[in-house]
Amino acid sequence: MTANRSITIGVTEIKPGQRVNVDLPIANLYTATSLSMPVKVICGKRDGPVLFISAAIHGDELNGVEIIRRLLSRKVLKSMRGTLVAVPIVNVHGFIDQSRYLPDRRDLNRSFPGSPKGSIAARLANTFMKEIVLKSDFGIDLHTGAIDRSNLPQIRANVDDEKAAKLATAFGTPVIVNATMRPGSLRASAAENEIPVIIYEAGEALRFDEISIRAGIRGIVRVMRSLGMLPPARQQSSPNSFIARSTSWVRAPTSGIVTGKVELGCRVTEKTALALISDPLGDQVETVAAPFDGIVIGRSELPLAHEGDALFHIADFRSVGKAEHAVEEFAATHDPALHRAVEPDLLET
Repeated sequence: MTANRSITIGVTEIKPGQRVNVDLPIANLYTATSLSMPVKVICGKRDGPVLFISAAIHGDELNGVEIIRRLLSRKVLKSMRGTLVAVPIVNVHGFIDQSRYLPDRRDLNRSFPGSPKGSIAARLANTFMKEIVLKSDFGIDLHTGAIDRSNLPQIRANVDDEKAAKLATAFGTPVIVNATMRPGSLRASAAENEIPVIIYEAGEALRFDEISIRAGIRGIVRVMRSLGMLPPARQQSSPNSFIARSTSWVRAPTSGIVTGKVELGCRVTEKTALALISDPLGDQVETVAAPFDGIVIGRSELPLAHEGDALFHIADFRSVGKAEHAVEEFAATHDPALHRAVEPDLLET
């Protein structure tokens, strides 16, 4: 048996076999108090990769916080190889304010790799890169849709990167979006350092979504098994995932009240009615139509729209029918109404 290596986060050294909470200093407030980022490090006794899992880079995206909280209570982690670095709240400022942004109104996920002498966002990004990302071999970053916008559980990754594609497939969502790198994002900065990171998108901001949370925990465990950090499942299953060749937002053709919206995960064909938009008196009604065959992977939850507002996010697949079936199976597997007695045993998945 090859012993694992120690890891140092901030000024704290975590040795093999230890499970340690680290408060990573990130800022001094103008109240003369300090702000720190909570980090849980589980350093397995046996050698293996270092995986970081992060959430709340956007402070109002809460599903990932709960995913990490529940994951850390799993007994299966006691047999873990390698090291797990869990950061449930990266943007502590935004989390406290229930805001997507930092106090300087910057988007943290457009501020990487950051700078030790820059803005609040740049300094926080620099700390996270230096103390978490660059000490890891792989990463999973957890997100949701924005306020009043929900996402079907999906993975976003560069599927042309073999390592990232392996992580994306192992996670097991029905939809994998081949997403380009955005300058300043965590994923892009990690890729520049040859550290593959995948994004899990599910649910909406400021809300817990039970299906998204259960799927997130299950997906992380699957990834850890694929990396050899956890033992193989006793009952091995292979979820079907389909890569979206492209995605497109359908925007409101006019302003008004939105009704009759199709649900997330629905299969649509070209010219399918996605919703109706009418004026308050009901004199004028306009149909919002699908521009091509696909699956609805995101939608606005507001019943009101201005002309040009993004209403539906549709993914295009080579086989829409197979993708639809995978979405249905995924929903049935993680629906708490169908598994009311006991939360799914992640040791088996």
